[in-house]
Amino acid sequence: MSKFRWNDKVCLFALSLMFFDLTQLCIFAQDAPSQSTASTTSGSTPAQSTQGRGFWTRLGHAYLDDWTASSGNLPAAPDPPRRGTPAPLNSPPFPSADWPIGGTVVIGAPDYQTYMLMQAINKNESRFKIYGWFDIGYNASTSNKGKYANAPAAYDAIPNSVQLDQAALYFERLPDTVQKEHFDWGFRLASIYGMDYRFTTAYGVFSQQLLQKNNTYGFDPVMYYLDFYLPHIGEGTDVRVGRYISLPDIEAQLAPNNYTYSHSLLYTYDCYTQHGINVTTKINNHWTVQEGVSAGCEAAPWSKYAKLTGNACAAYTWSNGENNLYFCANSINSGKYSYNNLSGYYLTYYHKFNATWHTDTEYWYQYERDVPNLCYGLDPCISYGPHANIGANSGSITSPALINGANGAQCNPAATHCYAPDWAIVNYIEHEWNNHHTSLTIRNEFFDDLKGQRTGTATKYTEHLVGLNYWIGSTVTFRPELRLEHSYDKPAYDAPTGGAPTKSTQLTFAGDLIWHF
Repeated sequence: MSKFRWNDKVCLFALSLMFFDLTQLCIFAQDAPSQSTASTTSGSTPAQSTQGRGFWTRLGHAYLDDWTASSGNLPAAPDPPRRGTPAPLNSPPFPSADWPIGGTVVIGAPDYQTYMLMQAINKNESRFKIYGWFDIGYNASTSNKGKYANAPAAYDAIPNSVQLDQAALYFERLPDTVQKEHFDWGFRLASIYGMDYRFTTAYGVFSQQLLQKNNTYGFDPVMYYLDFYLPHIGEGTDVRVGRYISLPDIEAQLAPNNYTYSHSLLYTYDCYTQHGINVTTKINNHWTVQEGVSAGCEAAPWSKYAKLTGNACAAYTWSNGENNLYFCANSINSGKYSYNNLSGYYLTYYHKFNATWHTDTEYWYQYERDVPNLCYGLDPCISYGPHANIGANSGSITSPALINGANGAQCNPAATHCYAPDWAIVNYIEHEWNNHHTSLTIRNEFFDDLKGQRTGTATKYTEHLVGLNYWIGSTVTFRPELRLEHSYDKPAYDAPTGGAPTKSTQLTFAGDLIWHF
């Protein structure tokens, strides 16, 4: 019998119907581009230069223009209008021109992006856009004993290999939040195929690929939401409804939204996506506040693990946009053990030193309560090496019992359940040069998985990374990196398939190539 369940069929049908309705509306309405969607891509060639050319010729010239400033020797388009403080960063080489804020568009910021596919289709003249990328990654690692022996590192979990990390396809219309005259709306349907689906899967959304079959590659419709822009509430309010990326974090699931190929441990083991409603209001040029409700982390509202979950966040910006402090209580509920039912509290600080240097720092504290104890009845309880016995008695634990895909904890052997907290801090130092085509990343972090509930090993970690980010135009990105990490209390790396970790230190040389279209 097929494992493609009824809920999956309903989800796929709803996505298909939503896409059809929105694309028909966007295409046939033939909405003219607003002032806030003017191109900043230097290769935007005027209509007369592509008249009479076929699609593939236009696509080729779009890339050629992007890589060579302009094959028609034309000047770059001016920056589009913007409301509020200036954009603090250059993108490229950085992932975004603005400091990250989740669950919303950046209110007052224009759509800076143009895309090669849309340049070939209609010269980027519509607000409805289709775009995406292919992301292929590689790594050479000192770990080699199992298929996913690089874990808990991510997303390059398979050691000494080349992998398709993401093939991404977006359908999108952004609301115009620069203007304050009228209501506007937008949407996004974003899907990925590749190994990275293993990190974005939400229970109830094609999750059998990972939780039942443990497929190396899979598909995930990682975002599907509507945006409603209300210009007269504060300096603008965005209401987002659907599945969206979890609100806080310097990093994000989608490859181009990150400084580096691999992710910090801090990011790897927090909340990824949520299904819900999030309201973001820009009060003034200093304050932005957010509140919302969701079904919890990585749980679809129709799934058995859905939990009514609140969120409340506030961002304060000063120094004309060069400093930003972002606090977020991202998942407020009972915190009782379930499928990734994290309670998490985040604080992120962004600071721009000058035109070429900036830094980002993030701290969080997370926990789950009443987590099944993998050390129950075991003394000693061993989580590493050939004599590991962790989890030997877990089958006798109930109320709640251990859930497939949700780690247990490592606690006092006399207890069946326990409180499982963890905390982490990460810092990025960023420098750009080469006319916005190259950047340097230095990343350092500390992670304390006190009960081993997030990574599978109760230990402290440090991770140190040096990486480069090199762009060809705005369409091809190469990100090599060197990463050293260490677990202090117990071995946490290089686990054989079906076995326990054997090493405390791991060194990887890795990188990826992103081709945007």
